[in-house]
Amino acid sequence: MSKRALRRMPLEKLMDLKIDYAFKQLFGSEKNKEITVVFLNAILQKTGRATIREIVFIDQEVGGQFVEDKQSRLDIVVRTQTGDFINIEMQLSNQNDMVKRTLYYWSRLFSEQLRRGEMYQDLRPTITINICDFTLFSQTDYYHSTYHLYEDTVLKRLHPEDDVLEFHFIEMKKFIQAWHEETLDPWDDLLVRWLLLLGMVDARKQRVYDEIYKELEALAMKDERLMEAFEAWDELSATPEMRMAYTSRLKTILDVESKMRYAMTKGKEEGRAEGIKEGKEQGRKEGRAVGIKEGIEQGAIETNKNIIFNGYRNGLDVAMLSMLTGYSEQEVERIIESFEKETE
Repeated sequence: MSKRALRRMPLEKLMDLKIDYAFKQLFGSEKNKEITVVFLNAILQKTGRATIREIVFIDQEVGGQFVEDKQSRLDIVVRTQTGDFINIEMQLSNQNDMVKRTLYYWSRLFSEQLRRGEMYQDLRPTITINICDFTLFSQTDYYHSTYHLYEDTVLKRLHPEDDVLEFHFIEMKKFIQAWHEETLDPWDDLLVRWLLLLGMVDARKQRVYDEIYKELEALAMKDERLMEAFEAWDELSATPEMRMAYTSRLKTILDVESKMRYAMTKGKEEGRAEGIKEGKEQGRKEGRAVGIKEGIEQGAIETNKNIIFNGYRNGLDVAMLSMLTGYSEQEVERIIESFEKETE
């Protein structure tokens, strides 16, 4: 394979593989199954899992009870030759529910293995891999974190010989930062080269990392599966129907993120102004200290109300507004109702 063939598609035309549609088309496709096997082994080598030789893609939908589920995630579920289940999730934005969402999806995938008459010992290990395009754990610089069940005092793993629960969180922003700091070596670390593939294009920032491409280009001359991934990525990006679906998905993501930013910024600005105003008025009556305190408190209330008002105007649903403000869905609905009455 020549370098010229590798560079057939202009870099700026390549799909961002962190966009869930593109990610599933590359790693969730039967024809690219061998690429997916290598990618999974690169991730799971950290926890010493047995090498995956064969996988079967499973069309399984869990969750979906919230409107935003369909807009923010796209899962790949596979079963390995040993019967283990692996769920890969690409998550683009932090909705402050990643850990609970992971537990929920894992529990559904784990429990739904059993059919009537089967025994609990028949349950197979279930692994969740979350690839996050945001910082999830601010207390650590590690871009690849893994979690299991441990006893609190002696930190002994529960049932280590057949560990049924395993979570992986890969934080792409930390990974790219580590790459810029030159602390990563893709020649010696298989996972690094595959994460570089995911991080090379950032469609939301309209950026392509040319230096990553040059590194991967050299690696692909020696790594057959990486070369196959480039070829599949190139073909995917050049196919008109897939390009149209990808562009539509990207636009939806950008629109939702824009509405969220607008709602939060507008709400904070209006809430802060209202809080300061009321704080000053109250301060004249009861003293400056009390006025400032209550002004801040009122400002927080007004901020959340304005986030709800602006988010509602821009099409955000109750569940999303509840997540943004910390209010219950019932309280959000009550505020929206009062807002609608005021505008009648």
